[in-house]
Amino acid sequence: MFIVIAAAAPLAAMVFTVPLSFSLGIGPGVPVMFAFAGLTLLCFTSGYAAISREISGSGGFYSHIAHGLGRRPAVGSGLIAVVSYNAVTIGVLGAFAYFTQSVAADHGLHLHWAGWAAAGLLFVGTMGYRDAELSARVLAVLMVCEIVILLALDLSILIRHGFAALPGASFSPHSMLAPGIGVSVMFAFASFIGFESASLYGEEAKNPGRSVPRATVIAVLVVSAFYAFTSWVTVGAVGPARVQQEAMHHLGDLYFGLGDSYLGPAATTVMQLLLCTSLLASWLALHNAANRYMYALGGDRVLPGWLHRVHPRHASVHRASLVQTAISSGVVLVYAAAGLDPYVNMSTSMVGLGTLGVIVLQALASVAVLGYFRHRPRHWWNTAVAPVLGAVGLIIATVLVVRNFGVLTGTSNPVVTSLPWVLVGAWVIGFAQAWRMCVVAPHRYQRLGRTSGEPAAALGPVTTGSSPVSDAEADSPGGWERTPTA
Repeated sequence: MFIVIAAAAPLAAMVFTVPLSFSLGIGPGVPVMFAFAGLTLLCFTSGYAAISREISGSGGFYSHIAHGLGRRPAVGSGLIAVVSYNAVTIGVLGAFAYFTQSVAADHGLHLHWAGWAAAGLLFVGTMGYRDAELSARVLAVLMVCEIVILLALDLSILIRHGFAALPGASFSPHSMLAPGIGVSVMFAFASFIGFESASLYGEEAKNPGRSVPRATVIAVLVVSAFYAFTSWVTVGAVGPARVQQEAMHHLGDLYFGLGDSYLGPAATTVMQLLLCTSLLASWLALHNAANRYMYALGGDRVLPGWLHRVHPRHASVHRASLVQTAISSGVVLVYAAAGLDPYVNMSTSMVGLGTLGVIVLQALASVAVLGYFRHRPRHWWNTAVAPVLGAVGLIIATVLVVRNFGVLTGTSNPVVTSLPWVLVGAWVIGFAQAWRMCVVAPHRYQRLGRTSGEPAAALGPVTTGSSPVSDAEADSPGGWERTPTA
């Protein structure tokens, strides 16, 4: 649960995303959009939790889609996951380096952003190399601190203004349906990125069938209630009629200004420091998610097989962690050498690409739940109605993100606005790779998307033109490299 909530970076979302949603979206109606996103993701979570009880492993969406929609769509989706989580990890790295440099400079410590990036890479790389339990303990401390400071701000506003801090104007039809509703919906869904990563720790959890669904549901409830309540109190503190204009004028300083007014300058300094740790915590959680997708796809030979190794002492996915750290380090070196800005040039575009990819995966996972339970005992809500509602809401969010990609990334540069095609390319490459594997190495194809200890036939037989491949053949070591006879 701590890993999942930390990935969503509550404090960073409040400081960066909410003011943009106020200024470019529907102003005082923003709290309703967080509630809408939360309800949609609760519908998604109902089906996600149901399938997570049946399928536990390190494959996350990749395994779920393999069981619900088939192996070929799953490999395409798996490559989308690798691209998306690596992209958003790099994006959060850039934001951490940029804002840590700024906060440190305000307090007399001047260090180039690449230096802060290197320090963060050392910390995140070390945590990722170790087991998930250590990361969870570190993230728990950081996450509790950032939520406490924001709750202190909420409470101070409520004490000063009373019930006037919860204005009914936020829920009026005029506010909820104002121009810019699509932008606010987009930012609301973007603020939840990372909450779905609990299933990636299925192989490391003591009781994944119980803990993974519980962690996911709790994370959605906590994050959605927290976002909606804090943004609602912010509307009350600033005023429904003024919040859009104030947010447009202050943007990233909006919450720091409120901290000065309601908690004092010392608390604002603490908030600035916790903003840096919030980004660091989100970076670590997303780094771990990217690692586990590379680990799972390495096990199925979609990516190099040597990625599918665990550390003999820490039982961590250490090789995938080292690769992700190397990728991030390479990107930092390129941007630093070129003299590019880590936030404007790196963070916004990478976070935008990763956000879109994860929302697409959530929509596909909702449809996969319907496919998986089509011929199995099903619950009318958890495995039928809720996944449909979740899929509809997530498809709407996907369309809104694509249409407003320039707003999400903060640029109209044609290179950046064309980035969604990278996800299309990843899916096509994965689909083609699975198709070729089915023809050339059907025994390897039979293993795609399987979880630990699961028989190959769980995903259905594979016909190669002669006869289906049996479980015994698929599980035999020699069967991995065999090719079909003509």
